[in-house]
Amino acid sequence: MRNRELGKGGIKVSAIGLGCWGMSGSYGPADEAESEATLHRALDVGVTLIDTADSYGEGHNESLIGRVLSPRRAEFVLATKTGWVKRPGPGGSEAVGVDGRPERIRSACEASLARLRAEVIDLYYLHRVDPEVPVEESIGAMAGLVAEGKVRAIGLSEVSEATLRRAHDVHPISALQSEYSLWTREPEASVMPACRELGIAFVPFSPLGRGFLTGAVTGRSQIQPGDWRANNPRFTEENLARNLALLETLDSIARPRGATPAQVALAWVLSRGPQLIPIPGMKRRSHLDENLEAADLDLSPDELSLLDAAFPPGAAAGDRYTPDVARWAGR
Repeated sequence: MRNRELGKGGIKVSAIGLGCWGMSGSYGPADEAESEATLHRALDVGVTLIDTADSYGEGHNESLIGRVLSPRRAEFVLATKTGWVKRPGPGGSEAVGVDGRPERIRSACEASLARLRAEVIDLYYLHRVDPEVPVEESIGAMAGLVAEGKVRAIGLSEVSEATLRRAHDVHPISALQSEYSLWTREPEASVMPACRELGIAFVPFSPLGRGFLTGAVTGRSQIQPGDWRANNPRFTEENLARNLALLETLDSIARPRGATPAQVALAWVLSRGPQLIPIPGMKRRSHLDENLEAADLDLSPDELSLLDAAFPPGAAAGDRYTPDVARWAGR
């Protein structure tokens, strides 16, 4: 596995990391035994970036990683995130919100360390920026955790270029995590150039379009109960039907190479620059082994041009998020 660098701090990781959200039921029922085997398999084959968050399964994901991988802690770079919270909603329901208060960040870090069975978090992200708290205050609290030796590097997720620069002025930002793939190319306009300028790694989550670019989701019947995509605008019946045409170019490139659409889609992401470190969500060993082969798949200039033309910015039908989640992105 080739390595890439997380910003300017000297932390090197595998070119493809492991996103663990799916191991906590976000894409249908979780399989604890398979998740454990996948985590071990990832380290065995050279994956050295493990990505989680305190909100994944409301702590379940961090606890899983802590229980399974703490004996192998020296073998990987541990990234986790904080900021998402659930608050009381109308009629006794729960509403999604964010909390970037310094005191909450400090207490959340302590809780994550306990669940992860770790003494230090290698990369600690602010999962979303709190509109009620200046980002300088949130990053200041995270910088304090670095000074205390509880965190090695700081990251941000789904922020605007302006916010990224404000945060970087307070403390060096090592990584920006945002959704980026063939069907989500908006970061190319501003935040990716800013990352290149400032020496910040860009960490694409959902580089396979939440599974769509693999060709595995061609209709609503393939979305299981409890799957996060059931309520996502891009996976409505109408939008799925419109988006299916996008897969034709992927297939036309993958077939002659003996590759899969997922491998071609990941290879395209990797081709966008050495500062990109995608973290596809993988909860099965079979998906892990398939996706990691993309690191050795070098697409030709003609193939890259075909993909760029087939997937221009804005090509996907449907918004990335429902309005209640979208309002927290890009601040």
